[in-house]
Amino acid sequence: MKLLVRWLCHFRQTALAHRVSAFHFAMATVLAVLALGVQAATPDPHPRQPSRAHWVGSWAAAPLDFRELAANPAVAHKPAPGGDQFRGQTLRQQLAPSIGGERIRIRFSNRFGKAPLRIAAASVARSTGADAISPASLRVLRFGGRGSLTIAPGAEAWSDGVDLAVEAGQTVAVSAFFDRATPYATVHLLNIDTSWAAPGNAVAAAKLPGAMPLAQNHIVTGLDVLTTRSVRMVVAFGDSITAGAGEAGDGAYPDMLATRLRDGPQAQHGVAVLNAGIGGNRLLLDGIGPNGLSRFARDALGQSGVTHTLVLLGTNDIGRRAFIGAPGNPDTPRDAPTAERITDGLHQLVKQARAKGIKVLIGTVPPFKGTPYWNEGNEAMRSAVNRWIRSRQDVDGVIDFDAALRDPADPQALDPRLHNGDHLHPNKAGHAAMAAAIDLKELKE
Repeated sequence: MKLLVRWLCHFRQTALAHRVSAFHFAMATVLAVLALGVQAATPDPHPRQPSRAHWVGSWAAAPLDFRELAANPAVAHKPAPGGDQFRGQTLRQQLAPSIGGERIRIRFSNRFGKAPLRIAAASVARSTGADAISPASLRVLRFGGRGSLTIAPGAEAWSDGVDLAVEAGQTVAVSAFFDRATPYATVHLLNIDTSWAAPGNAVAAAKLPGAMPLAQNHIVTGLDVLTTRSVRMVVAFGDSITAGAGEAGDGAYPDMLATRLRDGPQAQHGVAVLNAGIGGNRLLLDGIGPNGLSRFARDALGQSGVTHTLVLLGTNDIGRRAFIGAPGNPDTPRDAPTAERITDGLHQLVKQARAKGIKVLIGTVPPFKGTPYWNEGNEAMRSAVNRWIRSRQDVDGVIDFDAALRDPADPQALDPRLHNGDHLHPNKAGHAAMAAAIDLKELKE
């Protein structure tokens, strides 16, 4: 339009200089406008996708090494029939997105594998319960246009995007066929009773023939949705208190937080909540799963579209101090945590998040009196860590889980109405109290 005006001004001056009639000037004007209209109406031969379309994490799980898990004396591991491996079998795993979309992709992980991981075929569909799926919703997964995929040791890979409408809380099933011996390597424990194995290539089967339930979930660690909306994506990062410890599904506090957000005024903006908790996890030292300092960048900050992370770690660091020197415990006095080491570690997580422009909230460490973790020295350490957390000015929010869960009559212990009987893990009511303690305003952009 600016060019048109400039041209007309030039033409008028020329017309006046050469005494061109007003009629000829008017006709030139009409022709120029028509030419501009034709140019504007010409369709773009290469229409672009919406510039704001982007992938956002809708479900994820923090993986761990199967070999370390199986060797842990605290885990009662029973080898699977035929050995701890897939061989000519199909794996089917359920997962529940926390935000909906029309197009999705799936992440497969070989993070702890020692050999290349070959997936001979894979699919995704809506689950109809247990190992059954809706055939009408079945979508074949491809990888760079190919039907199979090989993932190098230590690596992860996303499938190509596939059109499948999903809703928040709706169960989805991912199936993968392994045509060669595939030792168990990368697993997660976020939910129980959500994975099955069956003989042969059954990725398209409506129900797995001869399905065998698995004790762990394998290889599938993420589901993203493609969206053009501005979505806030929160990663809850922690140990078994975050993972759910038997309350996972709709019972863990991240799941309840997701429900609060979906039902509240934040829903119009779109909010996803991912659970990156690992039972038994520690901030400073490896144990069950890599330590929090080493896995934070990938399990929390590495999720697609993450905007916020909520950190709750320290219980196992403090509590395991009570077992240093006990038979079978690999920790040494040199490994003993202090309040200063724990707060230094938390501060490192804060710096990592802020360096990437991700908002970070920290939760206070809940009470654990009445457990083998508790003694006066450990209680003093927990109090010191919580004082440091409550005093933070360099975070975007502090969630006082300690205050939400403690017994008013004995603040060093969990409220008996809010734990599952072990004085350490919240029950469903306890997880609801944790979710309610989070000010939703702190999750605004």
